[in-house]
Amino acid sequence: MKLKLEDPTLFTKAIELISDLVLEVRIKISEFGLSLVAIDPGNISMVSLKIPKSAFKEFESGEEVLGVNLENLKKILKRSSKTSALFLEKKENFLELKIEDNIKRIFNLNLIEVEREDKEFPDHLEFSSKVIIDSGELISSIEDCLVVSDACSFIIEEKKFIIEAKETNSARSEFSSDEVEIEAEDCLSRYSLEYLQKFTKAGKQFPKTTLRFARDHPLRIDFSSEHLSLSFLLAPRVETED
Repeated sequence: MKLKLEDPTLFTKAIELISDLVLEVRIKISEFGLSLVAIDPGNISMVSLKIPKSAFKEFESGEEVLGVNLENLKKILKRSSKTSALFLEKKENFLELKIEDNIKRIFNLNLIEVEREDKEFPDHLEFSSKVIIDSGELISSIEDCLVVSDACSFIIEEKKFIIEAKETNSARSEFSSDEVEIEAEDCLSRYSLEYLQKFTKAGKQFPKTTLRFARDHPLRIDFSSEHLSLSFLLAPRVETED
């Protein structure tokens, strides 16, 4: 297995985000490219990363599964920059990572057994609402809600998209169809701000964020570019009556 990425920046940022959710993953290499699916230990969220074969300058590989510690991989990848070329090569029980720019640096990452059962990201869930929003505005709205609560509601109402948090105090952001793309039915669903804050960090690398949700239904968040797609699924915060 030999792979080359000419600009590893998005890959590095994606691994950094995923490492906030899960410690160990199984990275799959196939004829389609590189992918991983992981579930956080609390079974509250799920993440999917896909880098198509076309994104690699060099791609020589059969079917491979690489068990890696993400904290260790993250530390190595952060030694690269936008001007670096990243080479990945499996050598026995190690993944060799070469970072080349002005100098050549070589790291060997020990491959591990990851016991967790393989999961497929549920691409066929049905959602009543789809919103495409500027990533910076979404990040700002989530940060507003964090000031007053640990959860917020995503609301579709009168052709508006609303992000609202209510406790003793409240915060509310409203977006009309002139400001965001809305294909939706009226609905409300509530989600953890701790997880939303982690997911939306990806928006710093992608200009737009796609949100899909429904009443008391999981939230799907998608970030995509020509060379990488990153998706998250988050369970709803369902309020129970005493």
